[in-house]
Amino acid sequence: MEDIIYEFIGESDKEKAIAFLIHFAQSTGNQYSYQNCYVMVSGAEIIAAANVYDGAKLHAYRQPIADYIATRFNRELIVEDETQAGEYYIDSIGVSERFQGKGIGSEILKFLIDEHVIRRKGILGLLVDKENIKAKKLYLKLGFCTVNEMMLTGMRMEHLQISIGS
Repeated sequence: MEDIIYEFIGESDKEKAIAFLIHFAQSTGNQYSYQNCYVMVSGAEIIAAANVYDGAKLHAYRQPIADYIATRFNRELIVEDETQAGEYYIDSIGVSERFQGKGIGSEILKFLIDEHVIRRKGILGLLVDKENIKAKKLYLKLGFCTVNEMMLTGMRMEHLQISIGS
């Protein structure tokens, strides 16, 4: 998310990027809202999180972000659509550094597949950086298939999806 947020706000200031994400995670009705987050906990500690939303809501969810960027950073948000109607979209997923390499990423992805593909009979999609071979390998192992390639904020991405028929 770091590089994408820097593109959004037009600055490489880590503190501003973190404040941006915290603001929207605590708010409602946007793509980064807590309303669209799943978390995995160990005791009282969040060890992994995934942000997933209905792709049909992308433009409505993105509008508060565009408004905030216009007001706070005096710039227009120009970004490609990373999802569309008919897809539950994994916008971001992360595992705490202390818990990486222990299968937690696979666990949360399996949960998301069960929730959105098996239970809701939907299509689950995500973008993966073409250079991130390790992540792509995990997604393919779990049943995702490449459906196309696209650019997102100047990065070459592969669009992967999984559905009951894939």
